[in-house]
Amino acid sequence: MSGFLSEVAEWFSEPGRWTGADGIFPRTLEHLWLATLPMIIAVAVALPAAVWLAHKRRAEFAANAIVNVGRAVPSFGLLILAGVFFARAGVDLRFWPAVVALVALAIPPIFTNAYTAIVTVPPATVEAARGLGYKEDEVLWGIEVPVGAPVILAGIRISWIQVLATVPLAAVLSSGGGLGQYVVRGFAQGPGARAEIFAGALLIALLTLGADRLYSVAERAVLPAGVSRLASEDVKAVASAS
Repeated sequence: MSGFLSEVAEWFSEPGRWTGADGIFPRTLEHLWLATLPMIIAVAVALPAAVWLAHKRRAEFAANAIVNVGRAVPSFGLLILAGVFFARAGVDLRFWPAVVALVALAIPPIFTNAYTAIVTVPPATVEAARGLGYKEDEVLWGIEVPVGAPVILAGIRISWIQVLATVPLAAVLSSGGGLGQYVVRGFAQGPGARAEIFAGALLIALLTLGADRLYSVAERAVLPAGVSRLASEDVKAVASAS
């Protein structure tokens, strides 16, 4: 065991390991960018559609059935299909196939949680706002979205962690994939690269846990104090249901 740990420590201390072209810092930035862009796209697509449909109480079954198809499609299979499509189109495999696959992965939790958050707002609260003269846009953005914010943010958090953990699969297609490149390359080299495999997996785990922690801090800063206390319970409930 001590010999293996020595190999890992030696791998981390190699020249250029942190700042070189294939260094940990550049790979981490690539990993974060490959996760952040799909999340931006997924939120921009899924969140407005979900809150609008939920507010109108329209297409509940159809909307959820269509978006949940993404849960039945394996991320790796979708990544390979996207890679084949973009390869035929002559597009760089390092980036866009991963973006397409990760967007498809990120949309279902965001959509489902946002829809649920709006439709579960107490009807009495909504009707009271309308009775006070609130317009429909004011009811949605002034009442329903703030009340449902913890569940909405929980959906974004679930998607964010899933996407971060899935980014390494992009390394299978090419030299992309952020920190996953170390794991994929290590497996290709065989048992002699076990230190690189372990180091890559460790870096991915630390990045994912760190991102989850930062999201929790940001979530508490955004939500009002009273809502923030309930948010952790909503996150646990939604995570167990997903």
